[in-house]
Amino acid sequence: MKTEKITFTGHDGSELAARLDLPDGPHLATALFAHCFTCSKDILPARRIAARLAGAGIAVLRFDFTGLGHSEGEFENTTFTSNVADLRAACAALSDRGMAPSLLIGHSLGGAAVLKAAGVMVDVKAVVTLGAPFAPNHVTHNFADHLEEIMKDGVAEVDLGGRPFRIGKDFLDDIAATELTPAITHLNAALLVMHAPLDQVVGIENAQEIFVTARHPKSFVTLDDADHLLSLADDAEYAAGVITAWARRYLDLSPPAPPPGVPEGIVRVSEADPNGFLQDVSSGPLHHALADEPLAYGGTNKGMSPYGFVAAGLGACTSMTIRMYARRKGWPLSGVRVDVSHDKVHAQDAETGRSEKIDTFSRSIHLSGELSDVQRQRLLEIADKCPVHKTLEHSSRIETRLA
Repeated sequence: MKTEKITFTGHDGSELAARLDLPDGPHLATALFAHCFTCSKDILPARRIAARLAGAGIAVLRFDFTGLGHSEGEFENTTFTSNVADLRAACAALSDRGMAPSLLIGHSLGGAAVLKAAGVMVDVKAVVTLGAPFAPNHVTHNFADHLEEIMKDGVAEVDLGGRPFRIGKDFLDDIAATELTPAITHLNAALLVMHAPLDQVVGIENAQEIFVTARHPKSFVTLDDADHLLSLADDAEYAAGVITAWARRYLDLSPPAPPPGVPEGIVRVSEADPNGFLQDVSSGPLHHALADEPLAYGGTNKGMSPYGFVAAGLGACTSMTIRMYARRKGWPLSGVRVDVSHDKVHAQDAETGRSEKIDTFSRSIHLSGELSDVQRQRLLEIADKCPVHKTLEHSSRIETRLA
């Protein structure tokens, strides 16, 4: 994933800081991400969702609202309405690049903002909310002890997550007057509501109200025991995967023709966790998997090992080759299962006459159906004809260059 740092002008003329995460391959669509109340564009769920979408060919713009993160402006002068205006400014900045967003994603109050903003963004086809409140004034419970002070003095400094923020009276007046029901009812886009039942910041009843108010097409996915900020990597990864899979149904992600000489396209492997070994594996825009190492080798065991993928390729190709042959012959093969294990053995054990260790893949083939002994033996011979078997059995040429 390539990331470009950009700025654009916000609602009051302030320069807003943003990251535009771009696919390494073809750019098929664009998403706009709105972060949670007093958060920033660099929170974990924003990074993981952007990485997953980029792997599927979807560019993602995530930015800091006015007065937050690396953006200019005074936070105490912002309101919910100004956040919506910042979102529209971000949409305009993307449109100027020829990348008008077709997907909006909002976390917490950012989710309420994308629901409000979507109606004027004509290219938006899908909207996702993560732990979003049904009413923007829900956020006041975060600083309930200071409400009287804010109303009296016009502004007060409050502690949110261990950081000081100045909240102004205009913000309170604005969220009290904002009604999301008309915006949700006339969303004119597919909606995915994601929420954790145990969310202690924004209760699950908010998700219910958003979902019931919205018209179809709409979907609801629980985030199980995740916290409000999706602070655990597993929860952020899960949300990212679901959003990517769901968005494909509503966005035009038709890929261009694959590069010449690569009829099945490109398999791209990108580092997902620089502190471990977790890898994002994408085969074109439609197929995704995780690669990792076992815990004993310093990994997190969230995906198959590299050799596991090699063994999977051998097993899948073997099963397909056997099925293809039996189908052509009209034989009563009702099922195939291939168990593959990998080990390194001394070459002399394999009767090669060499002393070094070599890779050995052990393959156990299970055939179901009313097959004769002759047919079973022939299918066992056919297994050795599978293309991956031949590739592993013979030396391969690997060409490497620095991109």
